[in-house]
Amino acid sequence: MQDLNDLKSNLEQYHDWVESLENAQAVLELLADEEDSFDESLMVEAVQTSTRLNRELEQWEFQQMLSGEYDKGGAVLTINAGAGGTDAQDWAEMLLRMYTRWGEQQGYRVETMELSEGDEAGIKSVTLEIRGRYAYGYLKSEKGTHRLVRISPFNANGKRQTSFAGVEVMPILDGSVTLDIPDTDLEITTSRSGGKGGQNVNKVETAVRVLHKPSGLAVRCTQERSQLQNKEKALALLKAKLLVIAESQRLEEIAEIRGDMVEAAWGNQIRNYVFHPYQMVKDLRTGVETTQVDDVMNGELDPFIEAYLRQDNQLVEAVATQP
Repeated sequence: MQDLNDLKSNLEQYHDWVESLENAQAVLELLADEEDSFDESLMVEAVQTSTRLNRELEQWEFQQMLSGEYDKGGAVLTINAGAGGTDAQDWAEMLLRMYTRWGEQQGYRVETMELSEGDEAGIKSVTLEIRGRYAYGYLKSEKGTHRLVRISPFNANGKRQTSFAGVEVMPILDGSVTLDIPDTDLEITTSRSGGKGGQNVNKVETAVRVLHKPSGLAVRCTQERSQLQNKEKALALLKAKLLVIAESQRLEEIAEIRGDMVEAAWGNQIRNYVFHPYQMVKDLRTGVETTQVDDVMNGELDPFIEAYLRQDNQLVEAVATQP
């Protein structure tokens, strides 16, 4: 049914483009016949139509690059504070706001699955569920370490501080994806969720943590109000992590998963965000950069995402053509 809906959507988009193109052509023909007394509003309409068509066709062409097995679905994005102490925890919260803004601008539904608050400020970690078409296809480019350079608001001497945060992205899997994990490989513990939510989350152990013992991967879910629902969410998230890593490593031993993880610290960053002594955001993988730091922190991530995915697609095509 999902494939059928995708095909119907593409067909409807095609018919809309044909109709818009025919309308624009009719306007141009009318203007050509009435060169001396043409209506400027018709010319404006034709230009607006052609601009919209060009933009939508470029977006469609770009989306054809998102052909991975899970690219069309939603994503689970996790942010972890890295090296940098309180500044790193504050940086993690800033990234939370950035990705939330980006998701809302795309028309996606963004929900918090689990959040661990910082000791003094910010957050230690957060897991977001982002639902919408191509959410995972776009966000998979954000996986890695993000580095911030600024004057620390937590330093009385006003010194410059470098902070790090790690971003991990997994797809939201539907019921058709199966992965059998032996119960003996799992360690499941419960705790109180804490924070806002009333007596149920504060007095009943509704939070669930699932540890995959062979790999050392662990997930925690506090989103739902019941322990059973949180257990189901946590197991689904763990399964997504294992499947993505197994796919990226071409189904190598799951025990080697730990080698795929990158420490959020010096030398591992994919993008630098510099607030001082100058303002610049630069992606180290593609070289794309901008001085519009405020726009980026408000969710303007598309130039970075598109550049990375185009580069990645070109690499895949180059490898595929090799003898």
